[in-house]
Amino acid sequence: MAESTISSRGRTTVPAQVRKVLNAKSCTRLHWHVTPEGDVLVRAKTLSIRELAGSLNVRKSVDIDDMDP
Repeated sequence: MAESTISSRGRTTVPAQVRKVLNAKSCTRLHWHVTPEGDVLVRAKTLSIRELAGSLNVRKSVDIDDMDP
């Protein structure tokens, strides 16, 4: 298990082994969630919405007449 310390200014360092698993690099955004039970979940947002472009194979076209109500 990895461990870090929170500084007096509220800062901490994400341990190297955790960064490696998350593929987290400089400027990676971390999203924190505290469950009702008090557990903390941290997720690294490593993909941007632009990187997801084209990931769905949706090839549905709509006729222009079908767009009118």
